Amino acid sequence: MSLQESGPSVAIVGVTGAVGQEFLSVLSDRDFPYRSLKLLASKRSAGKSVSYQDRTFTVQELTADSFDDVDIALFSAGGSISKQFGPIAVDKGAIVVDNSSAFRMVDGVPLVIPEVNPEAMDGIKVGKKKGALIANPNCSTIICLMAATPLHRHAKVTRMVVSTYQAASGAAAAAMHELELQTREVLEGKPPTCNIFKQQYAFNLFSHNAPVLGNGYNEEEMKMVKETRKIWNDMNVKVTATCIRVPVMRAHAESVNLQFEKPLDELSILEKSRADCNRDMRGSVIQIEAKTGISEDTAREILKAAPGVVVIDDRTSNHFPTPLEVSSKDDVAVGRIRQDVSQEGNHGLDIFVCGDQVRKGAALNAVQIAELLL
Repeated sequence: MSLQESGPSVAIVGVTGAVGQEFLSVLSDRDFPYRSLKLLASKRSAGKSVSYQDRTFTVQELTADSFDDVDIALFSAGGSISKQFGPIAVDKGAIVVDNSSAFRMVDGVPLVIPEVNPEAMDGIKVGKKKGALIANPNCSTIICLMAATPLHRHAKVTRMVVSTYQAASGAAAAAMHELELQTREVLEGKPPTCNIFKQQYAFNLFSHNAPVLGNGYNEEEMKMVKETRKIWNDMNVKVTATCIRVPVMRAHAESVNLQFEKPLDELSILEKSRADCNRDMRGSVIQIEAKTGISEDTAREILKAAPGVVVIDDRTSNHFPTPLEVSSKDDVAVGRIRQDVSQEGNHGLDIFVCGDQVRKGAALNAVQIAELLL
C-alpha cells in the first residue's frame, strides 16, 4: 500500500481482528495506492496504536460519522456490524466490500471472486461519487470455485460434491489460540478448554459448528450451495457439501467431485472458431463430435493456466496440496486430479484443493475487488 495523492481514501472496519490485520498485510504486499487510511474498530479497541509501513495509526471507534470522505471501506467485523454500518457507509458515497455473510444473497449485491466473475461488478468504480455494496463470498466457496471454475468454463459442471476440511482460522484468532491450548492440555493429560467449540478440537474432528437447518445441512454447507449458483449465474447447477472442522491451524482443504454436462475434451466443431471448422461444399459447419473423453492432462493444463491457481500433483512422490504449503500464500493449490471411475462416459473428475482461508478466502479476495474498483 503506497501513499498517493491520487489514490482513494480507504477505511478498514474491524482492523484489530485476524482478517483486519490481514487486510493491512495484503494491501502492503500489493502496493495498493491510498490517499488516506482510517482504521476502525469497536469502542474497546479505540485508541490502540497500529504500526503500518513506518507510520503509526490510531484506531478510531466505529460510528455513523466514520465514513465521511471515504471511497472504499473494507469490512470484516461480523454480520451485525455490516448490517448496521454498511448501508450508512454506502449512503455517504463509500463502496463497501463486505467480508461477512450479511449481503451475499441480497438481490442486486454483487458476490464476487475477481478471477471468476468480475463482470458482476461492472459499472461500480471509485470516482463516480456513488456508494455501493459488494459482497465477499464464503471462504470455502472461494477456495472451491477458484479450482472448479476454469474446468466449468470448458465443460459445464452440472453437479458438484464437496467435502471440506476447515481450519481453526475460519473461526477467528480465538479458535486458533484454543486449538494450541487444547493440544498442550491433552498432551499433558489435562481436560481440554472448550470455550470456542463445545467439544475437544485437538486430535479430533467434527461437523462444522454452524447451526444445523431443517433440511439437515448446516449453514456453512448451504452457503456453498447458494453462493455457487449466484456466482456462476446458474440456478440449475446441483451442489451438495459436507463441512468438517479439522485440527489444522490455518488454511482449508476440500475434496471436490465434479460431474460435467459433456466430457471435458468433447467439443463439437460448432463450438470452435469458424476459422478452424471443416466445411462441406456449401460452407456449412460439419457436425462432428470428438470422443476423447475427459483427459486428466487437459484438466491439469487448464488449471496450470488459471490465474491464482497452482498445481501440485506429483503421483510418483505422492506429493499433493497440504494446508501447510498454502498457509500465508495467495494461490489456491490443486492436486489429486483424476477421473471419477464411478461415472460412465468419462463425465467426472476428482480434485483436491487447499487455500489459505484468511488470505484468498477473505482479505486477499476483498483487496482484489478493491483493485478492480480503481
